[in-house]
Amino acid sequence: MTSSTQDTTRPYPDPSAPSTPPAPVTVLGLGPMGRALASAFLAAGHPVTVWNRTPGRAGDLPDRGAAVAGSVADAVGAGRVVVVCLRDYDAVRAVLEPVAPTRWEGRLLTNLTSGEPARARSMADWATAHGIRYLDGAILTPTQVVGTAATAVLYSGAHEVHEAVRDTMAAVGGTGTYLGADPGRAAAYEVALLDLFTTSVYGVAHSFALASAEGIAPDDLAPFAIGISGLLSEMIPRFAGQLRTGDYPGERSTIASAATTITHLIDAATAHGLEVGALTAAKGAADRAVAAGHGGDGLPRLATVLRTGKPLGYQGLTCPNNEQPFLRTERE
Repeated sequence: MTSSTQDTTRPYPDPSAPSTPPAPVTVLGLGPMGRALASAFLAAGHPVTVWNRTPGRAGDLPDRGAAVAGSVADAVGAGRVVVVCLRDYDAVRAVLEPVAPTRWEGRLLTNLTSGEPARARSMADWATAHGIRYLDGAILTPTQVVGTAATAVLYSGAHEVHEAVRDTMAAVGGTGTYLGADPGRAAAYEVALLDLFTTSVYGVAHSFALASAEGIAPDDLAPFAIGISGLLSEMIPRFAGQLRTGDYPGERSTIASAATTITHLIDAATAHGLEVGALTAAKGAADRAVAAGHGGDGLPRLATVLRTGKPLGYQGLTCPNNEQPFLRTERE
């Protein structure tokens, strides 16, 4: 963590034994993730009110004790902690803007909607202008583990708001990490991790497509592909260390060698009519590094090339402690 991170990663309090009565919670947005959040709050003993733009999405939550609000204003008024989990920040603004400022008195808003860091900061500015105490956050785990010890959540924004909601958000389970006062910090971590996940999934799909084109059955390739994933687990902390120090030794592999390998991959995929856009982008980054005199450097140097299109040193690059990002499609 950087020095701007005020709290280190730590388990949240045990929600089964709170020191004060569980606070009333409102959940806005009942996609799969919103329902999972509401379920976790119910399981922890919180009075829960739910609301969704499209009626009929509450599932079994009412049977388990959740109240279904007839309007977003009523929903906000019912909770002390208001948790919103919608498709994007535009949806959050559209839902919250009609709520009168008086409804927010004594309430705290925690936004767990995915989006760009700039949108998180803009949302925080909007909330402040409307007198809303606001915290942004990102859930790094899938719906099925929400409420368990496997959950990982990042938070950023006003420290006093984080402290005020911390015990309540314990119901989400697992480990919470507060990343500092910048409200866009959690979203920044999330987009970086989703970048890794998305491009990795594409790489897996592309490799199976190329293998199939060469007559290799998926089940035959899979054991060897798992071995590649093990290499990535070793590479990630090594990359982080080299990016932190700015030292890129090429004794394991070099960018120039990687450029040659990528050329072979492009040729093989093109011969079978497969798209090669991602491979071409990778080759372009490698070529720029080589042209700048960094062909003998190790592969982590490529991150500095990708940042601006030319090699630049990284300053203050850090890695989160959470290790298992998942692509989240569980929003409303």
